Amino acid sequence: MPELQTLMTGLALGESPRWRDGRLWFSDWGAQEVIAVDLDGKSEVIVGGVASLPFSIDWLPDGRLLVVSGSDGLLLRRDPDGSLVTHADLSRLSDHPWNEIVVEGRGNAYVNNIGFDFPGGEFAHGIIALVKPDGSARQVADGVSFPNGMVVTPDNSTLILAESYANRLTAFDIAADGGLSNPRVWADLAGGVPDGICLDWEGAVWYGDVPNKRCVRVREGGEVLQTIDLDRGCFACMLGGVDNRTLFLIANEWHGVANMVEEARTGQVLTVEAPAPGVGWP
Repeated sequence: MPELQTLMTGLALGESPRWRDGRLWFSDWGAQEVIAVDLDGKSEVIVGGVASLPFSIDWLPDGRLLVVSGSDGLLLRRDPDGSLVTHADLSRLSDHPWNEIVVEGRGNAYVNNIGFDFPGGEFAHGIIALVKPDGSARQVADGVSFPNGMVVTPDNSTLILAESYANRLTAFDIAADGGLSNPRVWADLAGGVPDGICLDWEGAVWYGDVPNKRCVRVREGGEVLQTIDLDRGCFACMLGGVDNRTLFLIANEWHGVANMVEEARTGQVLTVEAPAPGVGWP
């Protein structure tokens, strides 16, 4: 395995990495910022003052940035003038926090909901909502155990979801109208706790794992292909860079939900060459 390199340090709590236009974009929950960094480590704050945790990002096909304002129950859109406006109001579907987003190739956005008051609330199953390009939203899946990262295959036919509390990756078929059906275990992770995920050209999924301090590559069925051990929790991962063959790891020290955003800025962006390029969405 090639050696890990450090691209960026000093993050409060990095999450939701995405590769776009020659830069890695991600959310820094502690700093309440959306940041973009290039391969030389030069960074820029794109959006500031995002106070509603969790918040994750992706793009509409026309290039407008979407930001999940999790506790507010809103999906925000950054218009060309830089203003943030409401793209969809998700609060009518659930009054619990919204978490991750993925936008597939036709412009349909999937946003998942934790299903209970996090942190501190009593566990309940979460849901997945579909937001159409016009901002209309409906629930398309339920019964998921702390839904986290999501990917969609390049042909827009399958959504794969990280279920953190069920220690598995779950797949759904995507219908022509964007609906989800046929939920099935894509990979039982045998104690792995998947957070952010990404998909590669060989059909394998990389998943970040916070409590086990690692990033793991698995194939459908659960076979472990590769493990990258870290000295802190891996919250998410993304394939990008030259030829989409750089694996970006978002790593932070983790001292429990009560100390989720600490004064110490222990967050890092790490990079390593991957065995296969990234595909699909995001």
